[in-house]
Amino acid sequence: MSAFSQLRSSLTSDPRHYQIAVLASLLVYGVLALDFEIAPSRAAVILATALATQFACTRLWTLPRFDARSALISGLSLCLLLRTNSVVLALAGGIIAVASKFVIQLNHKHLFNPTNIAIVSLMALTGQVWVSPGQWGNVAFFAFLMACLGGLVVNRAKRSDVTYAFIAFYMALIFGRSIWLGEPLTIPAHRLQNGALLLFTFFMISDPRTTPNSRMGRILFAALVASGAWYIQFRLFRTNGPLWSLAICSVTVPLIDRLLPADRYEWRVSYETNRIASRSPVRRRVMELCEAFPVYPGR
Repeated sequence: MSAFSQLRSSLTSDPRHYQIAVLASLLVYGVLALDFEIAPSRAAVILATALATQFACTRLWTLPRFDARSALISGLSLCLLLRTNSVVLALAGGIIAVASKFVIQLNHKHLFNPTNIAIVSLMALTGQVWVSPGQWGNVAFFAFLMACLGGLVVNRAKRSDVTYAFIAFYMALIFGRSIWLGEPLTIPAHRLQNGALLLFTFFMISDPRTTPNSRMGRILFAALVASGAWYIQFRLFRTNGPLWSLAICSVTVPLIDRLLPADRYEWRVSYETNRIASRSPVRRRVMELCEAFPVYPGR
């Protein structure tokens, strides 16, 4: 197998591999070239805290193995979004994000997106945390957009439908408001051109462990989040409308799952695994491996 084939197989076997690569590349480029408002030492502290919390919770919940991937995604997302002058609050962000996966569950399913609940909680409780959406620049925004779209291709069998649905609903609301008010269309287009919204759309609301299980449920959820974000942004006049809306609407996911039931997503049952499992000669062996290495709710 060629090096390219091995890389492709690694990325498609678990969508978190691609997410980690994209987020880490953006963070390195942002710190070195774009002067992101985060020092390398602060980023290292956040990542170390997220990984340490994941390890501690793995031991406390007696899970059989330590898996760093979800903790890395949460830590990298916090490095890109969370801004504070307090080291303690930065540490708290990493702890809240990872610990929430283990502590806040319903029917063995995460209730909140880890990064989202950490940022929203600290913004609501302290007033010393903010998000910087305008730190990217046009070149970085376009490159990150291409990487995000590439992620949809890599993870084509995952749950990107909620991403498409949120984009459609949110753009319709943003452009519809401007058309109603008679604003030039450059204004809503500019509102959509920020890296924080890209992170939210492609890496936060699309989290398969915290979105509804059914496709119709995810589309409904995307509509709720988009409507809430629009209302918070343009009626309550608060910034970071999508972040607040996702935290609020996440409590509706158990109800949506109850009304529109479907199979729950599991990280290890990837697109490649399903494709291979459909081949009769190896189907039994694949199913045996899936049973031997089950997915545990804290991961």
